Amino acid sequence: MAKIRGEITIGRPVGLVFDYVVDQTNKPQYNPNMVRAEKVTAGPIGKGTQFRSAVRSARSTAEMLIETTAYDRPRLMASTTTMKRMDIEYTLEFEPVGEGTCMRWTGDVQPRGALRLLGPVITWMGKRQEQRIWSSLKSHLESTPVAEG
Repeated sequence: MAKIRGEITIGRPVGLVFDYVVDQTNKPQYNPNMVRAEKVTAGPIGKGTQFRSAVRSARSTAEMLIETTAYDRPRLMASTTTMKRMDIEYTLEFEPVGEGTCMRWTGDVQPRGALRLLGPVITWMGKRQEQRIWSSLKSHLESTPVAEG
């Protein structure tokens, strides 16, 4: 299993950051590899909400199903991501810091098949990828006027 951890401080209120991040349909706006994200369950976002998405991966597109497994607005959101080649257990924690938000992430990546042999590489790549995605989110939110809802 590959473990991915990190944190970033975003200059926006915690409620705004939480609401924006937990809505996976926003992800293509700050993750250039996300080609599609749609909510597939009815009702407001909470425990049990599912999203179907796809990311560019090398020369193909990787399909995924993301299910929210824990939801405590605006402090915590956990999810499971199911893909053909791996599963990911992911937790995001949000903490107010001054006028901004400290967001911490922890991901447990469980590769399948031959990918299991690449644990250290997956960890290294995953850490870099997550830092890029969340840095892009930070830039996006801090440069875009977004009303807290």
